[in-house]
Amino acid sequence: MLVYIAGPLCTKKERDFVEKLNKVCRNLGFKTFLPHRDVGLVAFKSDIPKAFKEDVNALKKCNLVVASLNGWRIGAGTSWELGYAYAKKKKVIGIKTDKAPEKAIADLSAMILGSMYICTSIKELKGKLSEFKKIGRFNQMALWT
Repeated sequence: MLVYIAGPLCTKKERDFVEKLNKVCRNLGFKTFLPHRDVGLVAFKSDIPKAFKEDVNALKKCNLVVASLNGWRIGAGTSWELGYAYAKKKKVIGIKTDKAPEKAIADLSAMILGSMYICTSIKELKGKLSEFKKIGRFNQMALWT
């Protein structure tokens, strides 16, 4: 099973966190796609076509998206990836460890909060990933029902 790891990549701290998510997924036996590892960071306009094509291809192939929702606002790229995943009926697990999701409605929006299960710890993420690996699904809206 392939997991697409989404999240902001602008700072070392952001990249370190998505790499931590990647490690969690790989330790549970998932294959992963990590944009900055597998395609590279976009530094120049000429990098955009290749990065866009490869990221979209990975989103098409993945079974699950795991997305970092940390920070004051999620990035434009992460938002696009999440919208695409939702439109393609991909399962998505968000993780927000810096602020309780129910206190982050203004930061994340009802559209993000209502479209995925959101974990608040790495331990909870491991549980949801294990559940997905075992039965191919999880209670996606548990946080909000």
